[in-house]
Amino acid sequence: RDFLPRGSGIVTRRPLILQLIFSKTEYAEFLHCKSKKFTDFDEVRQEIEAETDRVTGTNKGISPVPINLRVYSPHVLNLTLIDLPGITKVPVGDQPADIEYQIKDMILQFISRESSLILAVTPANMDLANSDALKLAKEVDPQGLRTIGVITKLDLMDEGTDARDVLENKLLPLRRGYIGVVNRSQKDIEGKKDIRAALAAERKFFLSHPAYRHMADRMGTPHLQKTLNQQLTNHIRESLPALRSKLQSQLLSLEKEVEEYKNFRPDDPTRKTKALLQMVQQFGVDFEKRIEGSGDQVDTLELSGGARINRIFHERFPFELVKMEFDEKDLRREISYAIKNIHGVRTGLFTPDMAFEAIVKKQIVKLKEPSLKCVDLVVSELATVIKKCAEKLSSYPRLREETERIVTTYIREREGRTKDQILLLIDIEQSYINTNHEDFIVAGRAAPVIRRGWLTINNISLMKGGSKEYWFVLTAESLSWYKDEEEKEKKYMLPLDNLKIRDVEKGFMSNKHVFAIFNTEQRNVYKDLRQIELACDSQEDVDSWKASFLRAGVYPEKDQAENEDGAQENTFSMDPQLERQVETIRNLVDSYVAIINKSIRDLMPKTIMHLMINNTKAFIHHELLAYLYSSADQSSLMEESADQAQRRDDMLRMYHALKEALNIIGDISTSTVSTPVPPPVDDTWLQSPSSHSPTPQRRPVSSVHPPGRPPAVRGPTPGPPMIPLPVGTATSSLPPPIPVFANNDLFPAPPQIPSRPVRIPPGIPPGPYCRLPLPTCLYSLCSRRPPAAPSRPTIIRPAEPSLLD
Repeated sequence: RDFLPRGSGIVTRRPLILQLIFSKTEYAEFLHCKSKKFTDFDEVRQEIEAETDRVTGTNKGISPVPINLRVYSPHVLNLTLIDLPGITKVPVGDQPADIEYQIKDMILQFISRESSLILAVTPANMDLANSDALKLAKEVDPQGLRTIGVITKLDLMDEGTDARDVLENKLLPLRRGYIGVVNRSQKDIEGKKDIRAALAAERKFFLSHPAYRHMADRMGTPHLQKTLNQQLTNHIRESLPALRSKLQSQLLSLEKEVEEYKNFRPDDPTRKTKALLQMVQQFGVDFEKRIEGSGDQVDTLELSGGARINRIFHERFPFELVKMEFDEKDLRREISYAIKNIHGVRTGLFTPDMAFEAIVKKQIVKLKEPSLKCVDLVVSELATVIKKCAEKLSSYPRLREETERIVTTYIREREGRTKDQILLLIDIEQSYINTNHEDFIVAGRAAPVIRRGWLTINNISLMKGGSKEYWFVLTAESLSWYKDEEEKEKKYMLPLDNLKIRDVEKGFMSNKHVFAIFNTEQRNVYKDLRQIELACDSQEDVDSWKASFLRAGVYPEKDQAENEDGAQENTFSMDPQLERQVETIRNLVDSYVAIINKSIRDLMPKTIMHLMINNTKAFIHHELLAYLYSSADQSSLMEESADQAQRRDDMLRMYHALKEALNIIGDISTSTVSTPVPPPVDDTWLQSPSSHSPTPQRRPVSSVHPPGRPPAVRGPTPGPPMIPLPVGTATSSLPPPIPVFANNDLFPAPPQIPSRPVRIPPGIPPGPYCRLPLPTCLYSLCSRRPPAAPSRPTIIRPAEPSLLD
């Protein structure tokens, strides 16, 4: 059949994958238009050209995207061929400047695969040493295991020249040898010369050509076809172990996906009911596993489902509460205003309880925002879980859509109830301030400790050793220091009334940072000292202790002057008694709010789990199916998407194809007879300059064989050795290759070892004279080749008996 595009310049601009399949009828089909069968092969050529132009344009552009063509015919052997663009050097038309490298990369993509055989095509009228095809094949197949040489245009060689040395595998030997073909010329194609006539003309050419007629049975397109089929059989046989392993792994990967399709056969009337029940049940199981956690299908890349909700409960929500840390100055100002407003026109002698309650209730109200935000985060995560679980329902788009809608609506309904319950909890906390709580610090109990730590008293009299280190304990009412941190031996307790802090310059010889505590009424602070100088190892420690004193109501001296400038600060900083009351309430508020936070942190996850997550699980298991039946009829719910139906069919087809392929491999491995791969060629003799001459020349006889050269078969002249003939030339498995000499020298050299030659008349088969049967290729070589001269028969002598035996 004539359907491949022909013409001048680069014609094949995309790879063409051609699958030849033996069939009783003859037709062709393309992968890009599966529904159409081509019986007119002129239309096939037009479609190839049109598909090439669709991707590459009409001005000689190229593309690595292949065209897939299958040809079914009773006249073909099962074979897959890939027609690749020829290597071009100079860009034309729309071709890019690096066209040569693009084509080489494209070719290498295909010929680098270990499972492919390489057909290296070279025209006979070109120097074989310059063949780009052989050069590329050598790069990816240096051992020559996959390369077959093809010589074309033998009829176009200059008169007096021939490609005999190439075809006899002498010039540039290949392990699998060369096959010559003669195709139709462009004139023949334009003249509509029939393919059968072209094959007959090719056969006649080889039989009548004096340089090729002795090997005519090993030349031509039919022989190339049979050789390729045999080589493919051999190659498949060699690739069977790896191919079987690959097919089995693919089959295993498909098993799980195909399993769900096996249960729902299209001809089963109860299929949709079964599918609906099973999918709803699976949806509930998946949802529960994602929330509760499970050992199978664990996500190892990120947190998901229940783990993310757990993080919201125990990391995000507590963090939101911590972010509500009160601004110290604002809180103290609020407490001060509350105390003064409660006293009214009277001067208060005691700290009012109502100020404490007012501040605490205000702080409790602030818990509403982070609590509601926590619910929103959980709802968002549940929506993500629902979407993930619904992915398994993608075979039935309507079912998936309805399931997501129903469950999401239910979650939104539970969200409202959960938020109401949480707001109710906060209102309950507001309704009664339990000052009798066991964790609450109340008046009469020990004042809360604000800070403990080591400090150095820097100005103790020199008689007592100068500076000395003590263990200090700061509370809301006093500053005490002890001998050590066991706090058993108290040295002194200093009340905080009327105390201030001032900065002290660091001493010249001291490495410590110092600050001082003094009494604003000019009284001694400790014994005869007007101020106590306290020293720390670093400025950070000094700043930290100052902040602690600030919480206890002991302010820096400079703040006094600053506060005088601001009326707002005067309202609570000028009255020491008010400051004491503010600090007391501040500590009580801190203690009670900590109790509320602890309670809310405990109740929030419990409320959300009960009202949202557990109720949603129960809804999916017990009510979802009823809601689905009420939302739509079963047939519309269980309508498959076209993509899913196609995917199921493709999956089942692939599954059965893989099983069939494994069965075929089992049959091939037991019934197919393959021929061995030819041994590596010995091309060490090519280094001789005379080996490249088109015709063998006479040379002196050498008694020493070149390295690696097999023992010579005695003949008229010792000429260059014959490379073992390629696989496929024999009709059955070949015995070990026997090197043969055959040339046309009229002046044979004397033999190396004295022996009586066996003279064989021309045209008579050498069978009776040989000590072992010769292979068919050698038989044809000896029996059909014309003698060099009518008066001198060709003499063939077997090699030494040891070799033949």
